[in-house]
Amino acid sequence: MLMMQNKDSSNKLTPSDKNSSFKETAKSVGAAFFGVQSDNNRERDFNQGKLSHFIIAGLIGAALFIGVLIAVVSLVLP
Repeated sequence: MLMMQNKDSSNKLTPSDKNSSFKETAKSVGAAFFGVQSDNNRERDFNQGKLSHFIIAGLIGAALFIGVLIAVVSLVLP
């Protein structure tokens, strides 16, 4: 009987389980930038992720990438 209670309670998803947090989305976008995103994470993102989180994380990631490129080029070229 105890096992049945645990089984029933494990099927219930809390709101935080349903939607990915921004931190998880940022990790996912970072992995995607490097091309090391796993299939499980990609599926989770498509099913649970919020579009606004992906847009914001993508814009931040692109801005950081461009900033690093500008900094490296500025340091290399006199």
